[in-house]
Amino acid sequence: MRIKIRVGFCVKNLAKGTEQVRQKLLTDPDMDVAEYGCTSYCGICRNYHVAIVNGKPIKADTPEELFDNINDYIDNELIDQL
Repeated sequence: MRIKIRVGFCVKNLAKGTEQVRQKLLTDPDMDVAEYGCTSYCGICRNYHVAIVNGKPIKADTPEELFDNINDYIDNELIDQL
């Protein structure tokens, strides 16, 4: 049985450059990628590139760093929880 990893993005955060991360994740069949009007993490969303991975906010200064941080979180922390 394959477990999907849920990744959510705020629409406003996507507009500031995080969209490229969303596009990369959409190609991964293990990812359930969604976009929301708001993720309720406005404090960090306003200042960073942010994705919500299975309920945990992952942040970075650049889209490239966000993509790497998401993968690091999945590989090093999330997989052990699944």
